[in-house]
Amino acid sequence: MSQSFDAISAQLRKRHRRSARLKWTSMGALGLAGLFLVLFFADMLSKGLPAFQQAYMQVELEYSEEASRMGRAAMDPEVARLVSRTFERVIPRMIRNDPDLLGTSETRWVLANSQVDQYLKGHASKLRDNERAVVDELAEEGRVALRFNTTFFSRGDSKMAESSGILAAAVGTVMTMLVTLAISFPIGVMTAVYLEEFAPDNRLTQLIEININNLAAIPSILFGLLGLAIFINFFGVPRSSPLVGGMTLALMTLPVIIIATRTALRSVPDSIRHAAFGVGCSRWQVVRDHVLPLAMPGIMTGSIIGLAQAMGETAPLIIVGMVAFIPDVSASFTQAATVLPAQIFTWAGEPERAFVEKTAGGILVLLAILIFLNASAVILRKKFERRW
Repeated sequence: MSQSFDAISAQLRKRHRRSARLKWTSMGALGLAGLFLVLFFADMLSKGLPAFQQAYMQVELEYSEEASRMGRAAMDPEVARLVSRTFERVIPRMIRNDPDLLGTSETRWVLANSQVDQYLKGHASKLRDNERAVVDELAEEGRVALRFNTTFFSRGDSKMAESSGILAAAVGTVMTMLVTLAISFPIGVMTAVYLEEFAPDNRLTQLIEININNLAAIPSILFGLLGLAIFINFFGVPRSSPLVGGMTLALMTLPVIIIATRTALRSVPDSIRHAAFGVGCSRWQVVRDHVLPLAMPGIMTGSIIGLAQAMGETAPLIIVGMVAFIPDVSASFTQAATVLPAQIFTWAGEPERAFVEKTAGGILVLLAILIFLNASAVILRKKFERRW
């Protein structure tokens, strides 16, 4: 039975209303996600930007035998309580390196303690009233100021917030990623090439493909348990080292690289393969000289994204012990080290207020690196990809 024009028009209006509701709901969800992203970055910036500034004080120093034995330079007692203890600890070494300092005096800028730093930034501080008065007086004289925090980028971890930095963690991250890349990239690419270009389509290869897809979805902490059981307990790889951390992250990154490489290989048209076979190339020559070069942009993009994901992981590295207190840069791949995510995790558990901005500052540095890596992957894909 045919419907009337009014009934058809009512149905159309109903469909249009549903489409409009779906459109506005989708736009609302997108806007809400964008709002959360803006709030996240605003919170990180407000907390993290102060970490890139540090309080310094100008003090009068006198170097003497007694001061050297006590491990500090003589200075005004009221000012001495406001100076970071890390500076006092280097005085004996300075005198040993330059004995002519004994009996001399100088005026120099030194690192202030975290309480002075927080007070100058307008945060809660444990300074006493008389200490605040001293700081205010020094500020009026131009002898205390906030400067760019080079310590944050030039030193490792410390129990004192004012002298804590990310250098050791950054170097440990680079060393760990080098191990991860050296293991996961060649194995992942060769595995993908075999499965896509050489392996027969049977139950065994189908089972392998299913397991690879499953490995890409399991929680990362399980890879940490696997690394602990195999690399540390069985093979005896040094705990907390970039070597064991990189090997553990390589296990986690392998499925991502394999899947990305297989996708890139599938994007190469079969006509390229057929043309190469037509001029007498062997299967290996087809893959090496024709398929792999054309698929390399996609392979590089997937590998960079996989490494960026591994760089942000903390759980598997905690399992293999890379949350140790590391004040100095590791000299080899088998020495104890830490990485940026683990360093941030450690700082987040510190009770002192100054470590809050250190944590947020470390997050900003890590986010900047991850954004750079993901942007590089997008740029490489746009620049080198070919459309067929």
